[in-house]
Amino acid sequence: MVTTVLDITTGRREVVLDITRECERVVSESGVQSGLLNVFVPHATAGIAVIETGAGSDDDLLAALDDLLPADDRWRHAHGTRGHGRSHVMPAIVPPHATLPIVGGRLALGTWQSVCFVDLNVDNPERQVRISVLGD
Repeated sequence: MVTTVLDITTGRREVVLDITRECERVVSESGVQSGLLNVFVPHATAGIAVIETGAGSDDDLLAALDDLLPADDRWRHAHGTRGHGRSHVMPAIVPPHATLPIVGGRLALGTWQSVCFVDLNVDNPERQVRISVLGD
């Protein structure tokens, strides 16, 4: 197995960040022709989504999460900025991992699919994503 850690700085804002190129680079450098790519966020307040980007879907995801998980005072987990508790609930909706097939030495994503890091936690701008390749 080959694992790479990707360091991300969010700039203290909510983000949907496309990390597909980094994932593809790790697959290419691994030399694996057939296997699996696992993307994992070792944080309690971030997730990985496989969605279309660049056509507004990334902003739509942030808007949907804001509708589902408002940044208000309803959360029992209440330290940090207002609504911080929602960041701890988000990984139940946007999981902290994704596993994708590798076929012919490439990620087998659909035409419009991208691998995205999702983070609502504005209190912690320094993040990591672990990208692992398992295969032949």
